[in-house]
Amino acid sequence: MKTSRSRSRILTAGGALALGAVAALVLSSCASGPAAPEQSDSGGKITVWVDPPRVPAAEAFVAANPDIEVDVVQIDGTVGGKTVQQQFAQFDAAGSGWPDAIFFPSNDDIAWATSSLSNYAANLTDELSDVIADYDPAVLSMCDVDGEIRCLRNDAAPDVFWYDAKFFADNGYTAPTTWEEYGTLAAQIATEHPGKISAFLGDAYAPDRYLWASDCPTNDRVSETEAHINLDDPNCQRAKTLLTDLVDSKAASALGIFDADAATAGQDLVMSPGALWWGDYLFNQTWAIPAGQMQATAPLTWDGESSPSTGNEGGGLWGMSSHISGDQLENAKKFMTFVATDPAWQVELTTGLPGYGPVQDDWIAKQSAADYFYDTDATFAAFKEAISAVPGNHAYMLYNTGSVWTETVTPALVAGKGMDAAWTAFGDELVNQAEAQGYTVVDSK
Repeated sequence: MKTSRSRSRILTAGGALALGAVAALVLSSCASGPAAPEQSDSGGKITVWVDPPRVPAAEAFVAANPDIEVDVVQIDGTVGGKTVQQQFAQFDAAGSGWPDAIFFPSNDDIAWATSSLSNYAANLTDELSDVIADYDPAVLSMCDVDGEIRCLRNDAAPDVFWYDAKFFADNGYTAPTTWEEYGTLAAQIATEHPGKISAFLGDAYAPDRYLWASDCPTNDRVSETEAHINLDDPNCQRAKTLLTDLVDSKAASALGIFDADAATAGQDLVMSPGALWWGDYLFNQTWAIPAGQMQATAPLTWDGESSPSTGNEGGGLWGMSSHISGDQLENAKKFMTFVATDPAWQVELTTGLPGYGPVQDDWIAKQSAADYFYDTDATFAAFKEAISAVPGNHAYMLYNTGSVWTETVTPALVAGKGMDAAWTAFGDELVNQAEAQGYTVVDSK
């Protein structure tokens, strides 16, 4: 009897992808445009593409399904990279070569994977309806493309509000509950404790942290060819006012959270909105902030509004091919269901809060055992509360808002030019890049 190991192959991008590229290029030399192939059935064997952190997910599936033959291909996981998109353009031209399922390296990849030129990502609305039903709609909102669910979230990554609870207790501060209180308190702490930081503004997630949280239309998809972008919108201007106050009061760092110097600067972080994965990955594993200091609380509310509003940083997407049928399709659906829902991956191995609702409490129970946070129960309660506070009018687009931010805002702040200059440069380049990708940009809808 064949073992699960003999029924699978773990391949690398340098091997399988290179061979796939050669085959696709040969075939595409005879193609005049995107093909519309018949759905294929390999007889059941499936090929899945995963980035390095998701290799354990694929291996767990292989172990749990020894009768399914699987090729696991490890791909470049660089966020914002174009390697995978270029591979798929070759496959689209050739009419073959696509993986049966994929963990997209960048969430923005879902934009080209669902475009009419590619149409790779299958509509999962009916195919995986039972799985979809157990997601919070807010978690799957970015997978909803024109009313069809075209991907599954691996993990939920909403921003909570992080603060150094020990520092707050020692100095008599109270955690803010509104964005405006946050800005005021950040300025006060910067005055009373020079060098303390209340924001990191230099990384590609910064616009998600502040602009998405304010429901600012930077990624508002009207249609496949039309985008609503308007940085003069009141929701954008309130975010700009907050950012200006943070910069002018010297409460914000121009560093990004992944910069080489961020671990040192992070020791002076007293509060910030940030993804729930900041807790273990950033504070504990990367910055080595001692246990018993950091705590999360519920997302902040904007003055005049009754509900909190927060951004989202990451939370990977799984996609399935629209080009398969029969046993190949059924096994790909089993894979998609497993990586989205099975505790063998989503509780035992993944580091982020599962996007799939029914396993979230088990994941929280496992993570709580470390007792790293100042108030563990309050922190994990905030995680779950944040899920439904992410505005839904934010799509992943062919342009990358985070890259535009780091190309414009970050260098302006590093040069000491202030938020006005940074904001103008960001807005101009965002529109330029949207139009370069073929969108018609509108300032209202």
